[in-house]
Amino acid sequence: MKKIIFLSFILNLFPSFSFAENVLAKPRICMVLDRGGKDDKSFNESAVNGFQKAMDNLQISAESKFLEIHSDAQIEQFLRAFSIDSTCSLIITIGFNPSSYVKKFAEKYSNKKYLTIDHETISSHKNVRSALFREDEGAFLMGSIAAIKSKSKKIGMIGGMDIPMMKRFALSYEAGAKHVSSKVHISKSIIGPTPEAWNNPAKAKELALAQIAQGVDVIFQVAGPSGMGVFDAIKQARLKENSKPSFAIGVDSNQNGIAPKLILTSMEKHVDMAVYSSIEDLVNHKFIGNIKQYDLRNGGIDWSFDNNNKPLFSGFEIQKINRIRAAIIEGIIKVPDYYVLAKKDQKRI
Repeated sequence: MKKIIFLSFILNLFPSFSFAENVLAKPRICMVLDRGGKDDKSFNESAVNGFQKAMDNLQISAESKFLEIHSDAQIEQFLRAFSIDSTCSLIITIGFNPSSYVKKFAEKYSNKKYLTIDHETISSHKNVRSALFREDEGAFLMGSIAAIKSKSKKIGMIGGMDIPMMKRFALSYEAGAKHVSSKVHISKSIIGPTPEAWNNPAKAKELALAQIAQGVDVIFQVAGPSGMGVFDAIKQARLKENSKPSFAIGVDSNQNGIAPKLILTSMEKHVDMAVYSSIEDLVNHKFIGNIKQYDLRNGGIDWSFDNNNKPLFSGFEIQKINRIRAAIIEGIIKVPDYYVLAKKDQKRI
């Protein structure tokens, strides 16, 4: 009763209600998506799922929102608007490109908290959490699956933008394939050098068809929304008379249902987990600026196995895949990581 009387007294002193908002208001989450939008069936959609789960289950403001971008200029515009908005309790950026803009805002607005997905951001104010994923572990497992299922012993990978992360995917994908069979040949293609590469399904389809023409029968798409072009290429190739079966592997979210029986599996990056757990930490006053790794061990990375792709695998193949997965988690298989190797090379210079 005394607390209620005291609070009423304080509110009377602040008729503008600004103090009451600071004390009583639920935290408001402000999120910037990457290109491709909320319905990309990939990275952004996973982030939105985590955001929506938080809206449904956690005590956060109903005024929480996410914005979709169409240009780099909008990234800075949205981040600036969120950073000066006193009601934004946590600002989240989804993807390498939007997250790369966060540092200067985090340094300038020390009272704000930020979450970056897929970009390591260090702020002197320790107000940024970076959620990073072990793509090397996931790509190794995808390479193993591709090699297990390939009949031609020719597999491919099509990446989006030419950034270090794509080199990380490529190195580990090849290592995973070679772990299964040293005779496997790997073709690798990159769509382009700019962020537009993530939204060019026509180019992705062209590259996929070129690989298929060379005998590639499993293609791992790591191209965000552009990856839909790879799925289209697989469908087109299957329609040809006397065509040999060819498959795609999805990425980021479970994409098996997009083209059942044509998509072997998907390398899931549980961006939804990173978004939800960070919002939960904020609500519970446990959010700190740090680096959080998501991998096979904690479920942040995994392969998709459901009714859509279950008919594509024998029991023996499933056992083999899960043995490789377990060996990675236990450290029996040492997965090569491009990031680690690149740092070693820099030290030698």
